[in-house]
Amino acid sequence: MYPTRRRFLQTAAFAVPAVLAFGQTSLVDRAATGEDALESGAHPLAKPFPGFEHGMGIGGWLTNYKRFNVLPENRRLQLSIGDFEHFESYITEDDVRNIASMGMDHIRLGFDQIVLEDAQNPGVYRERIFQIIDAFIGWCEKHGLNVVLNLHKAVGNYCDIQEPVKLLDDENLQNRFVALWLAFERRYTDHPQVAFELLNEVRDVDPEKWNQLAERSIRELRRLNSTRRLIVGSRCWNSPDELGKLRLYEDENVVYTFHNYAPFAFTHQQGVLQADPLYYNRKMAYPSDIEPYRDYERYVYGAQNPYPNWQRMDKAFLRWTLRGAFDFVRQHPDKILWCGEFGTIRHCKLEYRENWMRDMISLLREYRIPYCVWNYLSTPNDGNRFSLVDDDTRQILSARMLRIIQGKETE
Repeated sequence: MYPTRRRFLQTAAFAVPAVLAFGQTSLVDRAATGEDALESGAHPLAKPFPGFEHGMGIGGWLTNYKRFNVLPENRRLQLSIGDFEHFESYITEDDVRNIASMGMDHIRLGFDQIVLEDAQNPGVYRERIFQIIDAFIGWCEKHGLNVVLNLHKAVGNYCDIQEPVKLLDDENLQNRFVALWLAFERRYTDHPQVAFELLNEVRDVDPEKWNQLAERSIRELRRLNSTRRLIVGSRCWNSPDELGKLRLYEDENVVYTFHNYAPFAFTHQQGVLQADPLYYNRKMAYPSDIEPYRDYERYVYGAQNPYPNWQRMDKAFLRWTLRGAFDFVRQHPDKILWCGEFGTIRHCKLEYRENWMRDMISLLREYRIPYCVWNYLSTPNDGNRFSLVDDDTRQILSARMLRIIQGKETE
């Protein structure tokens, strides 16, 4: 059985008691006691990522436009007339202007390989889609926003469905992957404000296989552009705990990234794309007594003693889940680390969404880690709707949420 993003995160969380049982002092000890509280000069700060300090992702447009998990395999790679109508109308300059008005300095645009590349004719790219991205980049330039182009789903590495052929096991898919990015570089070589994020949420794979493909991609892109900002993420759905397995480069324009959705039972509560929170079907609060989270583990997975050393689900737990990112900052002060994605499902109570987002951003800001929230707007076809604006008015859900994502409310 294939591991899920959630099981990877929670398996790591349950490892805490084993450490504590032997009396070792760890980040989680300090978090629980307040020993690791921020003080001036208490720890290193992340290397700045100028122009990419606080941004917002756009999903539901060129990615997550359908619920692929309900489509039969032979229809997942096909695009309908309705798909193209959606691509050509869902996001406009007004949305870019709106994001700029929120004080963001960049937008992370997710796109799927099959939206750009004709699945029936590998290596042939749809000019009509490139023209949509051209217009988007132009809007961002006009409104003073930098851009991260994020390959959200590559053929062979869809982060939320299984595929018969895996990207990292197939030379032909890897050749197509590299060729796609070279096509982007040739098209946008005169747009230095555009960064390329090679791949979103690499699955639970052999880290060396991903390192090899990432290194090859960087090497090929460097032949065309020595200064393009290239972003590489950790495996296991961009887990911060996996950053230590990433290959690092003597290249100041390579940026490293991670995501965080812990605790999964909260951020994905009652989600329709993942069977586990859908099965539990319970509204979860944050912050909260730990018992509802223990019950989730017992009911869904039959866990015998979940979260044994935790009494609260709160900022201390989030701090612990981010320890891999904080360690990376300490160990590699000369490398840029960027948190490219984090958020909460739309139907969660707004107050709890705000609380979680506040604590996440507060922790990132302790280390001055630049970040990009997920996400602006999600189509109803996206089963995991993480929208931060209203579907109809496209206005931010609350004044408090806006202050939080701007980094202006941290307590």
